[in-house]
Amino acid sequence: MLRSFVFWSSLPVVAVQALRVRRNALRMTPAEGPDSGSVGSGPPLRLLAIGDSIIAGVGASTLATALVGRTAEAMAALSGRTVHWRAIGRSGINSTDMLDELVPRLPAESVDVFVVSIGVNDVTALTRTARWKKNLDALLLALASHSPGAVVAMAGIPPLREFPLLPHPLRSVIGYRGESLDRILRDTIAAHSCSVHVPVEFEAQENRFSQDGFHPSEASYTEFGRAMAEHIVSRLPANSLTPR
Repeated sequence: MLRSFVFWSSLPVVAVQALRVRRNALRMTPAEGPDSGSVGSGPPLRLLAIGDSIIAGVGASTLATALVGRTAEAMAALSGRTVHWRAIGRSGINSTDMLDELVPRLPAESVDVFVVSIGVNDVTALTRTARWKKNLDALLLALASHSPGAVVAMAGIPPLREFPLLPHPLRSVIGYRGESLDRILRDTIAAHSCSVHVPVEFEAQENRFSQDGFHPSEASYTEFGRAMAEHIVSRLPANSLTPR
């Protein structure tokens, strides 16, 4: 309650600043190239990434060098299997948009792993915490229904208070809200079997960000893809891994 009060009471102070940032921010396009691919050798693993601009690969030249491709690459190395990956992403969506627009686009065939990124636009769109929690539960249930037993790896909300694009005090207020939604994300995931919260943690260095000061650089995608893969592989059945 206190965190929510602090956030909402601070909004009038930073509203003008937020509008200025939105108006002047560099607009970057999604990654180019195919939205699917394969990497590695051995028995197949099917990976589907779904979500916001991180899944769309903003900040990377191609999806193969964005989060989905780097996660698949690291999974293949760790598991000794061929990872067939596909991305369904759109920049700017929040959790309500995801349920309305992207979940209906899930392919008919089941998958072994979901990689999910959602939440930053819920912070900026001022999604209420109750709605955020309700949407998360609905999303996790939809993914479990689509592919029973699949590992669902959900990226945590990044430390927005570290983002160069955001000036003070907006950076602190938005960062505070991001931490609140990430706490709900982590607690919600804990109640769903086969799901794992993958925290986004980094030091605010220039090479961590793309030109807009908001989206990851390709170096960050590589690092986070490796962390994502480690969490995923630790959840796969031991008998599904090929010794390397």
